[in-house]
Amino acid sequence: MSHQELVAAAETAREHAYAPYSGFLVGAAVLDDQGRVFAGANVENASYGLTICAERSAIILAVSAGVRRLKEMVVVTSVDPPSAPCGACRQVMLEFGPDMRVTAVGPVGQRTWTMVNLLPDAFGREDLNSGIK
Repeated sequence: MSHQELVAAAETAREHAYAPYSGFLVGAAVLDDQGRVFAGANVENASYGLTICAERSAIILAVSAGVRRLKEMVVVTSVDPPSAPCGACRQVMLEFGPDMRVTAVGPVGQRTWTMVNLLPDAFGREDLNSGIK
């Protein structure tokens, strides 16, 4: 799976986004450690707190299929510079892809990060085990 194919999967997912309140359509695609791709879109709700971002949508699909390790994520939006994932998404991304490369793609440009760049000094599973005897 090439990076461009992952971008294409995220672009296709974005076409299915449901964003009647913000109009901010987002698609995301993740690549697992076996080369499989899972794509998701943001889904808004009139009760804003129940909205799910495209990044978490894609990860939930992957995890529901048994995936436990993600290698790469592409997020597609309509803004430049492309938007970085929100904090909640970053925390979920860390859980399944601590070494994952993340690329945000807009109409003209793109930006790429590692999870360490996106979530420095993150709270992870090792923090939970540190106090257990």
